[in-house]
Amino acid sequence: MTKFRPLHDRVVVRRLKGEEKTAGGIIIPETAKEKPMEGEVISVGAGARNEQGQIVALDVKAGDRVLFGKWSGTEVTINGEELLIMKESDIMGVVA
Repeated sequence: MTKFRPLHDRVVVRRLKGEEKTAGGIIIPETAKEKPMEGEVISVGAGARNEQGQIVALDVKAGDRVLFGKWSGTEVTINGEELLIMKESDIMGVVA
């Protein structure tokens, strides 16, 4: 099993599954589904350096549910699992 730790202000996110049905009960085929813009943070980097050279910790942590932009991040496959690597600034917020 490969361990992966993102560097600096990068975050590894597992995309959450999209809706299988519409509110009216119509099943959405795989080809028509949009990729969800919500995910779970798997791993975070140590943080970015400020102008004084000090490391500033990230606001998100492993286990947080987050919202991100539709085209955010880079898709990678680690241990057979499709994940996203993105900068913390690509994350719009944490779902409470």
